[in-house]
Formats: sequence, C-alpha cells, structure tokens
Amino acid sequence: MRSRTSARLPELTKLGLGAAQLGNLARRVGDADAHEAVHAAWDSGVRYFDTAPHYGLGLSEQRLGAALAHHPRDEFVVSTKVGRLLVPSPETAHRKDDGGFAVPAAFRRTWDFSRDGILRSLDGSLERLGLDHVDIVYLHDPDDHWPEASTTGISTLIELRERGLVKAVGVGMNQAEMLTRFIRHCDVDLVMVAGRHTLLDHSAREELLPFALEHGVGVVAAAVYNSGLLAAPRPPAGATYDYLPAPRELTDRAAAIADVCERHQVTLPQAAIAHPMRHPAVVSVVVGARDAAQSRTNADRLSAAIPDALWNELAALGLVPDDASTTAPSHTGRGRR
Repeated sequence: MRSRTSARLPELTKLGLGAAQLGNLARRVGDADAHEAVHAAWDSGVRYFDTAPHYGLGLSEQRLGAALAHHPRDEFVVSTKVGRLLVPSPETAHRKDDGGFAVPAAFRRTWDFSRDGILRSLDGSLERLGLDHVDIVYLHDPDDHWPEASTTGISTLIELRERGLVKAVGVGMNQAEMLTRFIRHCDVDLVMVAGRHTLLDHSAREELLPFALEHGVGVVAAAVYNSGLLAAPRPPAGATYDYLPAPRELTDRAAAIADVCERHQVTLPQAAIAHPMRHPAVVSVVVGARDAAQSRTNADRLSAAIPDALWNELAALGLVPDDASTTAPSHTGRGRR
C-alpha cells in the first residue's frame, strides 16, 4: 500500500485503521471479530493504526495491542490520544457506559491536559497496548480546553518528542478551526481532522488544509463516511450524519453525488474514501472496521480506479470543490523550534 510522509512524520500508509469500533462503538463487537479486523487490515497493507483511551474505556487499546502483538514492532505505526484520563469507578461498573460505547462503566473519563494527567494517560495506554512506546500522540478533542491544551498539554507532548519517547505529536478534533489555531501557535507535526474533509463537509479546505500544507504539517483525515451517510452506494433510510439523523438537505446532496458516481461506474463509498487523499496536505485516511470483511472492503474501496471525469463533473455541478488550483508543497516541512 502506497505511503505518504513528510520530514516531520513517521511513514504512514495511505489507509489507516481507526480502532474506535474495536472499543464497541455503538454496539458490541466480539473479540474474534475485533482481532480479525486488525489482521485483515494488515494483510491488505495497512501499517497505521489509531486508537484512544476514550474508545470503549480502554477496550480498543487492549484489543489493538493484542492483535498487533503478532507482528514485528518496527513494521507498524500506532497513534493514541491523551486528554481524557480514565479513572477507576467500581461504583458504576454495573451500569452501561454513557460515552457511546457498549461497555460497562468501570471507568469515568476525566478531562485532564495537565502534564501529570497526560503522562498518566500515556502510561495507561502503553500498559493496555502492551507496547513500550507509541509513535504518535494526539491531544484528543480539546475544544473546551484551549488554554491548558495549547500550553501545558502540547508542551508535554513536545517534551516527549524531544526526549525521543514519541516520534510525532499533534491534535485530533471534529472541527477544523481550532486545528488551524494549533498549527499557527504550537509546534505540532500533524493533525487529525474528523468529518470535516469529506464529500459533504469541505470546511477543512477553507483554511486548515492550505495552512497545514504551507507549514509542512501532515493531515490525517478521519470519519470520511460522516458516520454512515456516505458508507453505502445510495444513502439509506435512517442514515446518520455525525452520529445523528442525517438532515434531508445532506441526504439529497449525498444522493446527487451518488448519481454522478453511478454514471462513472464508481460507488459512493469509493469516492468518499478517495476524496480526502486528493489534497496533498493529507498523509493518511483513517477508517474504522468491526470485522475482517469491513477491513478488506475499506482497502478495496481505496484501491478502486476513479476517473478524473468523476471529480470534474462533481466540481462542475458544485457538489465538491474544484481541485485544479491545489498545488503540492514547495518545501519538505518547517524545522523544529
């Protein structure tokens, strides 16, 4: 599988496996299916795997680490996240988690972007993953925590990078505006933007992508199906968009894009997974999978041949931006401060 990288990053495969579903996102996934999802992704050429303590209150990290234990450590890249510290909560273990994952609430998530909180979170992640290091660490969803995340939070990650304990540091969010702000004010190597650089949401193109390209900061695109609306050849009844019922306007736009795709013998999901990589700032597209079949399907979709005529028609109809003016970076990346 072809890879993209920059002077500031470890080499990432074009397709990465997002491990939120391994943490029982929305519904239970069996241990065997979770492990087979990782192995099938590996067999498809995936060597970048992303997880977080938030995903299933640590279950995602445990399952990902167990599956990757079968593979040489120097052949894959793992990223995890900090900012939500898992605190044992035996008094609520009989309840269901209220964070969107089908797991017992044996821990509670506590926002913590302090140095101590980040180091404790990373230690817990390494224990669950069964690894002595991860390659990339992101600040996770610091939307309401800019003052601490942009100072103590990022400076702690930079300290870990400078000590050689991680290779790259960044921020992962569901918005583009604050990610641009982090690039402008902080020494980050990459950012993960979820759901904001898709066939239906182009907000990352307004400032984030060109600004990241200019400053040699890699962009990882996640949630490229917008949680479901772009995951089927035609928008299904009851489709979700960003984990909520999809508005009629977006359903109609997705259907219009699907019409164009069909005229070019391309499926809507194939276009959805290919679209983010058309921008040179994007170094990887991270997509989730619940089992081996979904991992193989994601790889097949990314490898599908998509004619330029498809993108040209979508742009002519105003359904996606025109990429004709997008240029490759003129340098290999800024130096360390």
